[in-house]
Order: sequence, then structure tokens, then C-alpha cells
Amino acid sequence: MRSIHCGVALLCGIAASVWIAYTPSSAAAQGASGARDKVAEEYAASLPKDVYPDSGSRFPLIKREDLKEEDRKIYDMVVGETRSRVGLRGPSGIRLYSPRLTEYTRRGTTYLRWENGMGDRLSELAILVTARELDQQFEWTAHEPAALKAGLEPAIIDIVKYRKPIAGMGEKEAAIIQLGREAVGKRKVSSDTFARALKLFGRESLVNLVALMGQYSATAVLLNTFDQHVAPGEKLLLPMP
Repeated sequence: MRSIHCGVALLCGIAASVWIAYTPSSAAAQGASGARDKVAEEYAASLPKDVYPDSGSRFPLIKREDLKEEDRKIYDMVVGETRSRVGLRGPSGIRLYSPRLTEYTRRGTTYLRWENGMGDRLSELAILVTARELDQQFEWTAHEPAALKAGLEPAIIDIVKYRKPIAGMGEKEAAIIQLGREAVGKRKVSSDTFARALKLFGRESLVNLVALMGQYSATAVLLNTFDQHVAPGEKLLLPMP
């Protein structure tokens, strides 16, 4: 009799485990996991042969243990950065292969992007203009959401994205777009454009503005060289020529 009871209990336990395994919530979780795996597989298959799927660039994601002891604090700072949308999957991850450069660049970027006196809204506009003039997809796709979050109007973003005329815009916004189009796109700034920007921003802020564009121009070259791709499943936001 005891063996019969034990057998019934065992069968009930198996049935319960099977039922739990196929509850709607667990089935949904398995489905989501499978969808993620499929996206990851398709992403890896779409990349050039010299691009690593973990990083989306020509260098694999660097590991903390691969760095010298004195450089691991720099790695920790980059990983702990809360303001970066892309984390190590982008320029920060590439630069970590040169820890001293990372240390130097982070100080400059922090000042130029967040402490330049112009505010996040205009700073993101300057970055977008730079990315558009260099047709840098990764840079644009990373910064369009940041620009929207900073309060930059979608209509202004579209003017930059589709290279529309700047007539009727605010003076500062128009000056930033025109300056970027000339300095980065044409590689020559007219006297009128310079004079207008100087009047609006003053000497210190104008130097900061141009340096910000220069910083993100350098980042664009880095991203181009290492063929940085956006994350799996992420929508490309910049129409390419």
C-alpha cells in the first residue's frame, strides 16, 4: 500500500512540474528568450567578418582582468558611468584599449558636453550637427534620444537630419547648425557665420562650442575606423546618403 501511495505522489509531482513548466508566464519568458536569441543570431550573421558580435566593432569588449592593476580603476569608472547610453558598446569601450587616453578624453568630454555653459539642449544640437555632417550613424543614433531628452524639439532635429533650411529658427540654434555645416561639412567658416556666432555666444562659449564639435568629429573617426555597429535590434535613426 505504501508503494502505491509513493507512486501516486511521484506521478502527481511530475504532473505538477510539467504544469509549472508550461504556465503562460514561463512560456512567455521562454518565448522572449528565444526571440532575443534569434535577434542575436541574425545580428551576428549580418556583421562583417572582422567585427565582434559582443562589441559590434573590430575590437572585442575589453575585460577588466586584461588590464593592468592601475588601469582597472579607469575601467570601473567607465562601467559605472550612468550618463552614457551605450556603455562599453561604443567609443568608451574602444578607448579602454588605451587607458591613458580614456582618462584624458573623459575629463575633456565631461567638460565640453555637460559643463560648457550652453546647457544640454544646445550641446546635443552641436553633436547632432557634427554627426550629420560626417554621416556617422552610430553617433547620431546614440545622440538623437539624448537630444530629445534634453528638450531639443523634433522639428529642429529634422532640420539637421534632413539638411533643411534654417530660416525662421531661433538665433542660437540657427548659428550652431550653420557653424557646424561650414566648419565640419565644408571645412571653411565664412566671416559672416563666425561674426554671428561670436556675437551670440562670446569668445569662451564659442571656443567651447567648436571644441565640442571637434571632440565628436574625432569620435566619428574612431567609430568609422573600428566599424562600430549599433546594438542588436536597435533602429538606425540617420538616413544615409
